[in-house]
Amino acid sequence: MSATIYHNPRCSKSRGALEILKNHFPEEEIHEVRYLQNPPTANTLMQICSLLNLKPVEIIRSGEAIFKELSLNKNDQRSDEEWCEILASNPKLIERPIVVINNKAVIARPPEKVLQILD
Repeated sequence: MSATIYHNPRCSKSRGALEILKNHFPEEEIHEVRYLQNPPTANTLMQICSLLNLKPVEIIRSGEAIFKELSLNKNDQRSDEEWCEILASNPKLIERPIVVINNKAVIARPPEKVLQILD
């Protein structure tokens, strides 16, 4: 079993979720994706949203300045694919941290939510 965490190490919630993972997995079984430097593809984001059982628009950080700069609105009539393309091109908009373990995923806010998907 392994875990993947999409996170920003500057974020305290991300660091907290990573710490929880380190308490449950050997370090070599934790795949740390610093999504600002290595953004997931639109296809990967679609898969993550499927695991989260959320629409892509539901994992958007609408408070980010870039959201306003791009004149986005969560009520925009866009397809899930279009939202994933926007997220992939603008990773600052992706809610964090997202943890994937096997075929389960969670937005770890608060970090303890990781415990919900541990087997």
